[in-house]
Amino acid sequence: MITIQPTSIDFLKQLKKNNNRDWFNEHKNRFTEEQDKIAAFADALLKEMNKHDVIDTVSGKKSLFRIYRDTRFSNDKTPYKCHFSGSFTRASKSRRGGYYFHIEPGNSIIAGGFWNPDPKDLKRIRDEFAADATPMRKILKSKSFVNTFGKMDGEQVKTTPKGYDAASPAIDLLRYKQFLLYKNFSDKEVLSNDFLKQANDTFKNMRPFFDYMSEVLTTDMNGLSLL
Repeated sequence: MITIQPTSIDFLKQLKKNNNRDWFNEHKNRFTEEQDKIAAFADALLKEMNKHDVIDTVSGKKSLFRIYRDTRFSNDKTPYKCHFSGSFTRASKSRRGGYYFHIEPGNSIIAGGFWNPDPKDLKRIRDEFAADATPMRKILKSKSFVNTFGKMDGEQVKTTPKGYDAASPAIDLLRYKQFLLYKNFSDKEVLSNDFLKQANDTFKNMRPFFDYMSEVLTTDMNGLSLL
C-alpha cells in the first residue's frame, strides 16, 4: 500500500522554517526524494480514480504542481510553497470539473469542483439554478455529500447577480461564483495506511455533483447537446 511518508511532512515543516533559496539548494536532493514519494502516491491514487472515472492526466508525476512560488504580484516574497499539491483532469469535453490534492502539515485537503468558470459557463449554471434548483439541492442534501463535504464552498457575490431576480428561491445558489468541494484531513489521517482509500473515496463522492454539472454545461436550456 502506497502511503504518505512522515519524512515528507517533516520536510515541509523544515521548509516552512527555512523558506529561502540557500537552504533549499542545500537540501535539493532531499526535496527531490520527497517529491518522488508524493508522485508515487499520486500515481497510485490516479490508478484508483480511473476505476470510477476517466482521467486525462497521464501520471502522478505529471499531476504535481511546481513548488516554486510566483512572487511577481505578491507581497509574500518567500520563494517556495510549503506544501505538495497536484490536480487530475477529467477526460473529454463531456466530463467537467477537476480534482485537486494538497498535502501540508496541519492543512491537508482533498478538493474538487469549478475554481473559476468562464462567464459563459457561469451564466449557464446560474440559468439552470434559476429555472430549477431541485436537482442541485438534492445532491447538496444527500447523506454522502453532507458526510464528506458538509456544504459547497466557493466565492460568492454579496448581492444579486446582474440579470437575476433577488426574490428567486435559488438566490443562495445564484450568488456563487465558484463551486468547490473540500474535505480536510489531519496529519494523523494523511499518514495513516488507508489515506489512499480515503482520498479516492472523497473524489468518488464528488461524482453526483460532477455528473450533474457536466450535464448542465454540455447542454442548452432545452436539454440539447452542445457537443
